[in-house]
Amino acid sequence: MAPSCHNRKNSPTPKERYLSGKRILPRAITGRESLRTVIDETFLAYNAARLREACQLVTEKMLKANVTVGLSLAGALTPAGLGCSCIVPLIKAGFVDWIVATGANLYHDLHFAFNLPLHAGSHRVDDADLRRHNVVRIYDILLDSDDCLGKTDAILQDILAGPEFQKKMGTAELHHLLGAHAADHERENGLKDASLLAAAYRCGVPVYTSSPGDSSIGLSAAALHLRGNRFGIDTLLDVNETAAYILAAKRGRGASAVILIGGGSPKNFVLQTEPHLQEILDIPDGGHDYFLQVTDARPDTGGLSGATPQEAVSWGKVDPPRLPDAVVCYCDATIALPVLTHWALANHKKRKPKRLYDRRGQYMEALVREYVAHNK
Repeated sequence: MAPSCHNRKNSPTPKERYLSGKRILPRAITGRESLRTVIDETFLAYNAARLREACQLVTEKMLKANVTVGLSLAGALTPAGLGCSCIVPLIKAGFVDWIVATGANLYHDLHFAFNLPLHAGSHRVDDADLRRHNVVRIYDILLDSDDCLGKTDAILQDILAGPEFQKKMGTAELHHLLGAHAADHERENGLKDASLLAAAYRCGVPVYTSSPGDSSIGLSAAALHLRGNRFGIDTLLDVNETAAYILAAKRGRGASAVILIGGGSPKNFVLQTEPHLQEILDIPDGGHDYFLQVTDARPDTGGLSGATPQEAVSWGKVDPPRLPDAVVCYCDATIALPVLTHWALANHKKRKPKRLYDRRGQYMEALVREYVAHNK
């Protein structure tokens, strides 16, 4: 039946649609508001509004039970304490299903498991004087070169020399084994939920790094290699395993969500799962369903090349009809990640962990079957 004249007359005009958003007339902040009230009522424009939209996207769509959530981490996040304050709680709540991080983030995470302190400091210091006193600076974070870095390297090399590491493996297995040792060190040091790797190990969350040689974990492994250690990294396995998670999500009538904290190689490694499926393996798929990026980079200088959701559509990384479910927040990750974490934990019930690490073999077999079927 055709719509009546009355319905056509009362449908909103383009002008009415443009002006249908919340009126900007917030009440004065008193200091007694909850974080949710502040975000809902005062994050109304610019990147504050994007952060509000990001919070809503996470809790209203990304955290549905059938959505597989991949998280990328770039920048010095764990040294700033964001591993234990934000990422560990998200893992424990079942809000993160797989992770790609810089090797540096995972190396610095081990300081916390080994109970080796990092200190809040200042960026206005004499770096030559820091060097004379064996103090290392990560902007305004200060740590002892000997008692933090040196001891971490010694413990790490002792772990990597163990029998379980004397083979070639993907970085998910590497970090799972390291996570088991990190969990042991947490217990021995009387710590709880200090380490991202330990939490991921306990919850079956696979953790990858897209550049395994580009961190002190890789440097320690390289040193052991000179002494005949048989440990090796299979980076191609990582490429296929991460793509297999996306395929499993889609074939299970679910969806795929990506949360990109910062940029760099981890961002692309998470996003490239879809071009790998569609263009390289010739497996039909439509791209990631939900997209959230927190970044301070700019697309016009190449810092976000291929990664804004609109541009990512052209690569098959994002499903074109899902662009309304894509948010880019141009904000410092150290500001946005605690806000996102608080919002998610306050406004969404915990999810049952998907334990993708335990299902890697099953998902890889399914990936191989589809690849063979589409490439006879």
